[in-house]
Amino acid sequence: MTHHPRTVVVTGASDGIGAAAARALAAAGHEVVVVGRNAERTRRVAAEAGATAHLADFTDLAQVRALADELLTAHPRIDALVNNAGGLFPELTWTQDGLETTFQVDHLAPFLLTHLLLDRLLASDGPAVVTTSSAAHRVSRLTTADALVLGGRQDERRYVPFRAYADAKLANLLFTRELHRRYHRAGLASGAVHPGGVATSFAGTSHDLFGWFYRSPLGQRVLRTPEQGAADLVRLAGERPDVDWPSGQYWADGRIARVNHRGDDPTLARVLWERSEELLGLA
Repeated sequence: MTHHPRTVVVTGASDGIGAAAARALAAAGHEVVVVGRNAERTRRVAAEAGATAHLADFTDLAQVRALADELLTAHPRIDALVNNAGGLFPELTWTQDGLETTFQVDHLAPFLLTHLLLDRLLASDGPAVVTTSSAAHRVSRLTTADALVLGGRQDERRYVPFRAYADAKLANLLFTRELHRRYHRAGLASGAVHPGGVATSFAGTSHDLFGWFYRSPLGQRVLRTPEQGAADLVRLAGERPDVDWPSGQYWADGRIARVNHRGDDPTLARVLWERSEELLGLA
């Protein structure tokens, strides 16, 4: 890990791998900014890490915009953004922004936050955006036609909770690829991470077999600890991009990992990016 302390914003840091990443980055000497939804847990993790705490619920895009304003006011330098907030939601629900919840929380909200912090990141020496994806992206069957309607009411006809999650995790990977294509020449590095199956509250409210496994004694035995799951997030956020690790890649267990062929589709990445900008009013 680099000896130069970095200012690292970690979202979804009130528990699980986000909290573990915040603690590990702080222990390595970095200035950590903890972002979470639950006020009590977020402040507790921030206190443990000697970090500052900010609150935002990603089901409300107005809170994401307010969070960006707070971060820009409070932190004159931001070297790395860890987009870790996300989840698998057990049934089809719509946010107050009128968007499908999994797609908004797992992809659109971090896309918006990255966009709003981009100038501050680009002003850093060696900035990085690290996003928590998942091997679940491999079961996504997302097409460019699907990308044009993601988040909308058309999803009702084909909604399956795990498929919505897989599509969102592919979106995280495509976002990482397109962020690299658009901004790497300006100095920004990007990376996507598969943390592995981690024993956290993730999917804890899901009523399918996936949720049952996460809560079961067997699941708790075979799943990783949050600290193990956070290792790649910590490495990419804390080390020097383009020196210690190459930009634009998908990581698992400390290595560049295999992806669904859709994760290497530049047209799909571009269409998804443009659709995201349109939904967020950024186009």
